[in-house]
Amino acid sequence: MKVLSSLSSAKRRHTDCQVVTRKGTTYVICKTNPKFKARQGATKGTRLSKKGVKS
Repeated sequence: MKVLSSLSSAKRRHTDCQVVTRKGTTYVICKTNPKFKARQGATKGTRLSKKGVKS
C-alpha cells in the first residue's frame, strides 16, 4: 500500500478503483488489481499516527 499526499492520480489508475473514507483516512481500494491500493492521512490512535508515540 502506498502512502500518498495526493490521491488524484491514484483515483484514475484503474476503472475498478474506489475511494473510501474510514475514520478520517482516505483509501483507494481496487479488488481486481491490489497493487493500486493507496492511503492518505493517518488514523488517530494507530501506530501510524504521530500522536501518542513515546520518544
